[in-house]
This record gives sequence, C-alpha cells and structure tokens, in this order.
Amino acid sequence: MKKLYALLFVFGLFLVSCEEDEPIVDTTTPPDPVTYTSGSANFSNYVSLGNSLTAGFSDLALFIEGQEASFPNMLAGNFALAGGGNFSQPLMADNLGGLTLGGNPISGNRLILSFATGSPLPVAVGGQGSTEVSNVLSGPFNNMGVPGAKSYHLVAPGYGDVAGVALGLANPYFARMASSPTTTVLGDAAAQGATFFSLWIGNNDVLGYVTAGGAGVDQAGNIDPSTYGGADISDPNVVAGSIDAILQAMTANGADGVIANIPSVVDIPFLNTVPYNPVPLDQATADLLNGAYAAYNGGLAQLQGLGLITADELAQRTISFAAGDSNPVVLIDEDLTDLTGFNPALINMRQSTPDDKLVLTSSSFIGTLANPADPTSINGVAVPLADNWVLTPQEQATASAAVAAYNQVIAGLAASYDIALVDANSFFVEFNASGFPLADGSTVTATFGSGGGFSLDGVHPSPRGYAIITNLFVEAINGKYGSNLPGVNPLNFTGVYID
Repeated sequence: MKKLYALLFVFGLFLVSCEEDEPIVDTTTPPDPVTYTSGSANFSNYVSLGNSLTAGFSDLALFIEGQEASFPNMLAGNFALAGGGNFSQPLMADNLGGLTLGGNPISGNRLILSFATGSPLPVAVGGQGSTEVSNVLSGPFNNMGVPGAKSYHLVAPGYGDVAGVALGLANPYFARMASSPTTTVLGDAAAQGATFFSLWIGNNDVLGYVTAGGAGVDQAGNIDPSTYGGADISDPNVVAGSIDAILQAMTANGADGVIANIPSVVDIPFLNTVPYNPVPLDQATADLLNGAYAAYNGGLAQLQGLGLITADELAQRTISFAAGDSNPVVLIDEDLTDLTGFNPALINMRQSTPDDKLVLTSSSFIGTLANPADPTSINGVAVPLADNWVLTPQEQATASAAVAAYNQVIAGLAASYDIALVDANSFFVEFNASGFPLADGSTVTATFGSGGGFSLDGVHPSPRGYAIITNLFVEAINGKYGSNLPGVNPLNFTGVYID
C-alpha cells in the first residue's frame, strides 16, 4: 500500500508540472478502423461438427464455461465481425459437468486444480451435476460437437436415442440435443443449411486405443464398425467413408468449410507425465525383490542358452531393482516371445524403459496392493502392470501409423472438396517441442498442470489451448477464402481452472 501511495504522490507531481506547461495538441491522424471481410466465404450460418474437441470438452467434462471457450464459439465470434450470425450451443445445465440419466449419475464432474493439501492436485469439483440426459433440448444447434464420437458415429442412426444410452448404444451428449431418436449427427447438422462449416473428426478413432494403453485392437482391414470395441483403432477406409459422407452432405448446397487433421495422439500429456521409473526402494526392499525375481531371470537365461530367445530379449526381460528413487516398473508386454509353454511362470514380463509411456491414471495405481491381505502384492513392482497401464513402443507405432493414414485421407478429401485444411498435426509437433509464445512474453507448453495448453485430463486443450487452436482455423480460413479475420487473444482465456 505504501508503494501505491508513493506512486500516486509522484503521479500528482507529474500532473502539477504538466499544468504549468503549454497544452500539447496531438496532430497525428488516428488510424482508420479495420473493416473485416469474409472474402469469398459466407459466414452467415456457421455449423460445426466433431467430437469433444469441437464441443469444448476439457478437464474431464463438458460444462458451460468450457463450451463458451470452445473453438467454434470463438470462431463464431470472429465470423460475427464479417457477416456471421448467431451461434447456438447445447449448453450443459451447470459448470459441474456431471450427467445424470433418470436421476442417476452416469459421468463425473469436471476437474479443478486444488491447493487444499498444500501441493496442487487435480480434484473433482464437488456437488451433483444437474444435466439430465432425458431432458432433451430444443434445437437446432450450430455446435454439433459430440464428446466421445468417432467418425462413423456422426452418420449412425440412433446415436442420439435416449433409450439406448443405458445400453451403451447411444451417446448421452447427442441424446440430449438430437432432433429425434433416429436422427444422425450429420442429419441434424446438414438440415440447418449451413453457409460455412467446420469439421474436426477422427481423433477418437485412435485416441481410445492409446488412453487404454494399447489394450484395444487395430481393426485395419475390418470395415464393419459395428464389431469394433471402444478402445479399437478404426480402419482408415471406415474413417475415409465417414468423412466423405459428411463433406458431401455439408457442401451439397454450396457451403464452404474448413477441416482439421489429427494431431499425434502419443504426444499428449496423458502419456508423457508419469515417468517410466517412479518406484522408490530402500536397499533391503530392493534385495528382497531381486531374490523374488531370481527364478524368473534364471529361467529366461536357461531358455536363451537353448536358443529360444535372443540375448537382446534376455537383457530386455531380466528384472533388477536397486536402492533409490528411480526404479522402473514391471509390466506385461504382449509383444515378447511367449515362453509359458516351456514354463508357465515365464510370463511376458519386463521392466519399463524410457521408450514406454505410462498413462496418466497409472500414477494413482502404481504402488497400491493387488491383494489387500498381502502387503507384498505391490502393483507395478511385485505384480506387473497390465497392458492398459502402459503404451509400449510397438503400440505407439501402431497408433502413429493410424494417425498418418487418417491424415492422408483428410488431406485428400480437403483437396477434393476444395475446402480449407488446418494442419493441426504439424502445429502440435512444434508446440510439443518448443511451446507457443504469447504477446506478454510467456510461453504456453504441453506440460501437464502448469503448461497452460492442456486441461487437467491430459488429453483436451485448456481454454487458452482452444484459443490457440481457433487461431489455427482462422489462419487456414483467411488463407483459403481471402478473409481477414483477426483471431483471438489467448491471454484472454485461462490456462487452468484453480480452486
């Protein structure tokens, strides 16, 4: 406060001194106001299609503040400067984010960064969300982003049937805004006669695989999505056919649009926050574990001597602990040679390496007991982590190959339908490597919890991240259609919600 008084005192002296001088007349000509134009595009009726990235999902939930910070809503604000019209969204009922079906909770609340324990930790916001799925909203809605949707879901009849939600046959977010139980996301979007549209879809066709630690199946070669599991990777032809159908319908009346490709799904904070070697051990415990794994290591050495595995695989599978804070976890790797036919105890087990990616949720699982009655049954140490906790290098390669195939499809369709293309993949490669500088000199990064680019679920952008994405769309649209939209200032949006 003393500093403030001193500053006011100095400022007062400055005013007195100015009063004694001759008045200064500003003779400069003010700049002409900027007139924003749409170029060859028509922004009067904008409709967006996609999944959670389009809906504004962040911090593990969909909630009003997040929806208002969705990139389509920001984009619509820019469009309004150049002839754009109203932009409606199927807003949630509150800022908690939880869904109920028949009054029963079916999804959790949003996360927020809490300092209640002294150290900042993501925690769920308390309270019961009041968004009831069966209270179907009256549309139409310009934002047709549906969290959880894969490419083929946008063209699937019944995906918005409230009666199918409890059976896992329908999506609760689409059910609360669908025009009928049998409609499709594309049908409701196309019925609005958009003059301009955005499409960002395909991310979930591979994302579920990586967030499940590669526990799903790569369905390449299988073009029947009705047989897919939630953690499976969609066949590129299925993705291509779905996106082609969407673009065909949305451009049927001459609308222009923009489509984004898929960023690398293996570089998100969800897979790059938990270290591969998070296990602290004292010497006595390390010795105890090494003794327990001696028979396993000996059996491997015996089979290697018989030529059943290579020396490299023997080294890869040999388990060894040491006193210290940085011991690798023990995990199951399905790509190792199956030796259980020779000895059932020689399961596909090894320790993690820097090339493995532990999922974010493993941080609360590693070190717990597989059997509460057995204090030695420590998950990740005495009990190997199952496939769903770690994305191995082979699984990373599988996911990356799918993203590359999808992006080749998207680039080809963008050219075929002559619409703008946002290269989100290239942008996020650079962003993950060096961050994104802001006007105030700060840098937004992909660091979990503090980087400002991603929300607390480690998958979806924060509002500030969505603002940066909005500007990618603006840049692509301006370049394609000759508009001069200004974009948005990321500093006007939060990097993380704090309790």
